[in-house]
Amino acid sequence: MNYRVNPKNNDKLSILGFGCMRFTKDEKELEKQIIYAIENGVNYFDTAYIYPNSEVALGRVLAKGYRDRVKIATKMPPYLIKKYEDFDKIFNVELGRLQTTYIDYYLIHMVTDVNIWNRLVELGVLDWIKEKKENGQIINIGFSYHGGKDEFIKIVDVYEWEFCLIQYNYLDENKQAGKSGLQYAASKGLPVMIMEPLRGGKLVTNLPKEVYKVWENAYVKRSPAEWSFRWIWNHPEVTVVLSGMNSQEMVEENIRVASQAEANTFTEDDFELFTQVRTILDEKIKIPCTGCNYCMPCPHGVDIPTCFSCYNDREIEGKMSAFGKYIMQTSIISKPHNASLCTKCGLCEKHCPQNIAIRDELSNVSKAMEKFYYKPLKFLIKKFMRL
Repeated sequence: MNYRVNPKNNDKLSILGFGCMRFTKDEKELEKQIIYAIENGVNYFDTAYIYPNSEVALGRVLAKGYRDRVKIATKMPPYLIKKYEDFDKIFNVELGRLQTTYIDYYLIHMVTDVNIWNRLVELGVLDWIKEKKENGQIINIGFSYHGGKDEFIKIVDVYEWEFCLIQYNYLDENKQAGKSGLQYAASKGLPVMIMEPLRGGKLVTNLPKEVYKVWENAYVKRSPAEWSFRWIWNHPEVTVVLSGMNSQEMVEENIRVASQAEANTFTEDDFELFTQVRTILDEKIKIPCTGCNYCMPCPHGVDIPTCFSCYNDREIEGKMSAFGKYIMQTSIISKPHNASLCTKCGLCEKHCPQNIAIRDELSNVSKAMEKFYYKPLKFLIKKFMRL
């Protein structure tokens, strides 16, 4: 297993982290997978309060003598925090589930804009974090991110974070926090953990046949998953890559790759393969947006790159998956950024280096992503989150 050092505290972290959201339901098989991973060097396990049975299952296995060999990362859902007492209420439940007295890496979960953090500050989160760190119950505090580039920079700068978690893969190099966000966080000395390296498996099982041919004809035989992981690990700014492993075969394969992959080792041939893959995928998308953010900020609050990204994902991930991202990233946040907020003022188009007809494309996004069920579903999700 290869490791990278957390520059904040010198923790030696396995470059492969065990993402616990997709645990197998077979308890014996799960225990086998977790123990095998630990025995073969995996020392970072990422779970969350809202992942069904995940914290309980992980805690049960680690209590068998493995707790001190790993770093636990878990998360607090900000939408469940209504008053100061809720911080302890949720945190203590997590400690009980995980059968531990402290959390190594604790995250504010699913942050999409700085307003979410500001609301927690108003409820007293700064005092709460200070208390937990002073008594040793939280070792490192961070956040997981699901928004656009501009808000990511704001969140990184709003507090003295000790790490962060972002979505990153070769298809999302210029989406969400993106490469620029990865580099910015790393420049601030933050360890950057990576989620969705395979986009929930879609970069393995849901690609055009032309992409599979690129991998098959490569100078070295590697699976789409291995190529995807190696691309991320080639970035020296990346600390840990999470994988939602749920089979023994997957655990063994990912550990093998993580024992070989290193930063800054890609050759020109490697980069050329990904150029070919992106060229194929670019032909499938509707809007040639690179996520450069030159069109931002929109005076009416539209997150143009994120709207375009979700719309383009319909061609790769399917309509329902893309719609889910659209709702989460533009609509159920404290200050919506959805496409129908566009007033067609045209300021954005003056700055677009791709000469995209942004106003027309936002209209297309609105028609495709904000159908008749958009408003009632948004209302129901917000209501659920308040509950």
